[in-house]
Amino acid sequence: MLRDEPIPGEQLRRIDEEIRGNWPTGQAVDFEEAIAFHESLPASKRFADVLEAAEKPLLQPRAGVPRLDDQIDLLEHLQNAGQADLLPTTIDSYTRDNEYEKAQQGLDDARADGEDTLNGFPAVNHGVDGCRELIEALDAPIEVRHGTPDARLLASITFAGGFQSFEGGPISYNIPYTKEHDLEETIRHWQFVDRLAGAYTERGVRINREPFGPLTGTLVPPCIAIAVMVIEGMLAVTQGVRSITLGYGQVGNLVQDVAALHALRSLGEEYLGDDVAVTTVFHEWMGGFPPDEARANGVIGLGGMTAAVAQPDKVITKSPQEFQGVPTKEANAAGLRTTRQLVDMVIEQNVQLVGVDRELNLIQKASRELIEEVLALGDGDVAQGTLAAFDSGALDVPFAPSDSAKGDVLPARDDDGRIRIFEFADLALSDDVKEIHRNRLDSRADTEGRDQTFRMVADDVDAISDGKLIGRPQGGD
Repeated sequence: MLRDEPIPGEQLRRIDEEIRGNWPTGQAVDFEEAIAFHESLPASKRFADVLEAAEKPLLQPRAGVPRLDDQIDLLEHLQNAGQADLLPTTIDSYTRDNEYEKAQQGLDDARADGEDTLNGFPAVNHGVDGCRELIEALDAPIEVRHGTPDARLLASITFAGGFQSFEGGPISYNIPYTKEHDLEETIRHWQFVDRLAGAYTERGVRINREPFGPLTGTLVPPCIAIAVMVIEGMLAVTQGVRSITLGYGQVGNLVQDVAALHALRSLGEEYLGDDVAVTTVFHEWMGGFPPDEARANGVIGLGGMTAAVAQPDKVITKSPQEFQGVPTKEANAAGLRTTRQLVDMVIEQNVQLVGVDRELNLIQKASRELIEEVLALGDGDVAQGTLAAFDSGALDVPFAPSDSAKGDVLPARDDDGRIRIFEFADLALSDDVKEIHRNRLDSRADTEGRDQTFRMVADDVDAISDGKLIGRPQGGD
């Protein structure tokens, strides 16, 4: 039976040996030798230390190409021309699906013709030596960013290869990403990832873990995102992780985003314990972008403004070419510089927004209700409570493709553009919280002269890509 308990050392070694047999490069992993390599790295490449010592938000883009030399060139450009503080290595889709043979074919094709035949860096295929060459080539710390429900082999190789930060989690890389992966199975898989990170941590190499905060990236109510982050954080802490970066995706209303980031930090510190270094990461807008680059820069600028006011520890930046897919390295670097300009101009002004405290209290109350329901359903066991909560709909994620989630909760914006819950379904929220959400949506409906219907939800999904925040009907105020 699945339990929220540390994986015993012998079981960890047995699973590690088994999963390293899934691809030849896994055989090069040697834990003791990996510890020695990590210890040889300069302080400037120790991800957790650099992040936790930040005095203002650090900036990190997304980026990944198949060939090692090209990945080095790309990250060097983002480090130098983009002035990125932290660097990514985004993993390709075949690796995310554990299809290493297809990833190898894509890598071979890329090496043969020079084209980017994969949409990311196949770290498993490059192996420990390739990962280390990448780590040694750059000055800044580098994180593994992916989207993998079963990331065990990827973690084993990249940890041994010198990476000290690893994104994802059993909920955030299942519910928003896949349809048929069983939630119990992904929790087991991520218990291994977190226990392996804990084993490194116990030897003095702190692996930073970062649950994926935006979830489906589409109008996610802050209380749901925060509850998932804290739950994944608690599961990681059980396995020995001591550096955790909780994520949150921008919803576009400045007051609500600032309040949510403050709530994320406070609840993370409350639930994860005094011996855990809790940091936060803010993802710039994850929904549809305007096709016009000038307008896209406006969306990025709002993200920079939000970061300057809320002051998370890290910001995941976007580029003005988001609409067309993978950006050029020049556009990616431009997105970094746009965000940095906004952050640096605003952060010294000590901006105080009216309404943040009230919104903060609402978000904290709702988030805590969801977290406490998970703990109650599991009788204190976070893993069992998570399974029960998603099975019953007490915890849910809007627009989720996964069969492990009900997907019945629907969000919509209120009159100020804040995300409220239009359809609660079985979400475990109190009547007091529900009443506030309903009243705010009633006010919007009155303003627009229409009833609350799904049309309001649909209008909001595309609003920002259409140049607005709220999806008001034609002729609405």
